[in-house]
Amino acid sequence: MKSLWIETTKDEIILNPLEKDKETEICVIGGGLFGLTTAYYLTQQGKKVIVLEKGEIGEKVSGNTTGKITSQHGLFYEHLINDYGKEYAKKYLEANEEAIENIKEIIKKEQIECEFYKQNAYVYTMQEDEVIEIQKEVEAVKELGKEAEFVTQTELPFKIKGAIKFKEQAQFHARKYMIGLCKAILKQNEIYAYTTVTDVVKEEDKYNIYTDRGNVKAKYVVIATHYPIINMPGFYFTKMYQSTSYLIAIETDKKLPQGMYISAKEPIYSFRTATYNGKQILLIGGSEHKTGKAIEDNSNYKELEKKAKELYPDCKILFKWNTRDCISLDKIPYIGEYSNIMKNMYVGTGFKKWGMTLSNIAGKIVSDKIMGKENKYETIFNSTRIKPIKNRWEVKNMVEETVKSIVLNKFKIEPEDLKQIENDNGAIIEINGENIGIYKDPQGKIYAVKPNCTHLGCLLTWNNLDKTWDCPCHGSRFDYMGRNIYEPAIKDLEIKNIK
Repeated sequence: MKSLWIETTKDEIILNPLEKDKETEICVIGGGLFGLTTAYYLTQQGKKVIVLEKGEIGEKVSGNTTGKITSQHGLFYEHLINDYGKEYAKKYLEANEEAIENIKEIIKKEQIECEFYKQNAYVYTMQEDEVIEIQKEVEAVKELGKEAEFVTQTELPFKIKGAIKFKEQAQFHARKYMIGLCKAILKQNEIYAYTTVTDVVKEEDKYNIYTDRGNVKAKYVVIATHYPIINMPGFYFTKMYQSTSYLIAIETDKKLPQGMYISAKEPIYSFRTATYNGKQILLIGGSEHKTGKAIEDNSNYKELEKKAKELYPDCKILFKWNTRDCISLDKIPYIGEYSNIMKNMYVGTGFKKWGMTLSNIAGKIVSDKIMGKENKYETIFNSTRIKPIKNRWEVKNMVEETVKSIVLNKFKIEPEDLKQIENDNGAIIEINGENIGIYKDPQGKIYAVKPNCTHLGCLLTWNNLDKTWDCPCHGSRFDYMGRNIYEPAIKDLEIKNIK
């Protein structure tokens, strides 16, 4: 199940793996929006850059987004004012507003055809008791100097109780934009696909970046791998979790709502239009959960399909896909130096489902730091901040969900009872006191792995929707053959032999 963005940009860019050792000034590890944006800004400054991507450019998180470019990150600004102060909240808002314009300028300069359109953005509610929160958010945003409006009518095909409206926001085709960035970078610099970084080691004043294809030596390193792959120092695995959400694209003969929409509270539903085969279609998102939760069926997609059929009975489902987002426990991204003791290494992560603007902010901050320039927003996203976790309930929920996923996933049976596992399904069994992850393909062929994440050893859960082994601790993912798909893990699972 590939996204609309990936399916409609097949074969538009072909990149080779790294074939020999290289030396450069800056190595960017990760070819998503943050990595490419950073490399783009540095390329514009005449810097020598190499980008290393584990798979295809834009086929991971950045290529599975909704493609909303907005400073409206849910009901967030009253929270920022209350917890961090007005000046902090104002800078956060201004940074995201600037990012919208930055993206617009890049598209114009590089002549990127990526279906960029200005749109109004809304956070809405259908519940009377949530209206007061939206009204407070409107006043908070106005206090920060941005125009915001409380409305009770939208183009959505259902009635709402109220919504906050932001004007002059935007949407685009995410992967077409990334391909445009690649083309601009490749005019002066290098990008390598299918190249997995296995380690980064500091030696004197430079870093050795080890990969499965060759090694790169660089003075500066940017960790742009969505979830940081280096555990220590930095300890990002103690400060973030991952959340999975789902999207469907539908076609209908009915009139579609213009604008971008998201509900204020659960159940979360997101709406925006896009273009497919010359016709407007509607993207509906939601049904989110913590990554690593054991998934038995396609109920998450069914929930979205049910909503689509309620709104548009004649609709046809065109695409289905899902994605993962890193969320910091204080809901603020980590952007800047990787740690206080790893000089010349930088990071951008924890974009909490709003990576279109935040990845641009991160790319600008990190590129400015490498260039020795001061960025007026770097302090509010300080990646080395050490503060008490404000949201203690978030920590409690994260631990409880992790434990629950692990306990529910344990499936103890005897080896001779492998037949209990249905074809095209998987489970963890215990054989001679050892946990074994079993997947039976549709023909009954068995694939067996050691079901412990190669990141920090957490017991994995079986995701029967995507046919993957997922980590409930930090969100790493592996296919049914044990091959690593998503970080923070970078190594494949150990293969087990079952007679």
